[in-house]
Amino acid sequence: MPALEQEQLVTEVSSGTKLTTRDRAAAILVVVFAQQIEDVVALTWDHVDIKPTKVAITLGKTVIDIPPPLDKPFRDLAATAPSNTAAQPNSNWVFPGYRPGGHINAASLRERLQRLFSPRAARLGTLHELTKLAPIAIIADALGYTTQTIERHARDAASTYSQYVATRQ
Repeated sequence: MPALEQEQLVTEVSSGTKLTTRDRAAAILVVVFAQQIEDVVALTWDHVDIKPTKVAITLGKTVIDIPPPLDKPFRDLAATAPSNTAAQPNSNWVFPGYRPGGHINAASLRERLQRLFSPRAARLGTLHELTKLAPIAIIADALGYTTQTIERHARDAASTYSQYVATRQ
């Protein structure tokens, strides 16, 4: 996904009305933090720290601050969590599912997000952009990826960029 399209998508998921609050929070994790849907659905409130002045989330080994306005869906969800339904009494899942005690199914969340964007394309676009901005080891550690995975994305991003430059000359 091109950088400009990524920026427009970040604006939409942070302040748009096309997604529910829960889906906006999931979309932010995919679009901004390049998280895989399977990892997003497995998040618990133990991974999220809501303070009056900041919202932080643990992805991989690193605690990452979520700046405004990206923090709003998490604040809104925290205000209504835990889910106290018959299927989810005292649930600690950020994205509770319909089965008692379980989180939402990754395929269900992916399908809901695909109404607005391709989660895979957005995640890969984010990884490509991030590899241009920071060292591979830091990105891998912060986002919970292996260094080999981020290195592969860095190579792909560089080859894509070099192909672009070659076609422009």
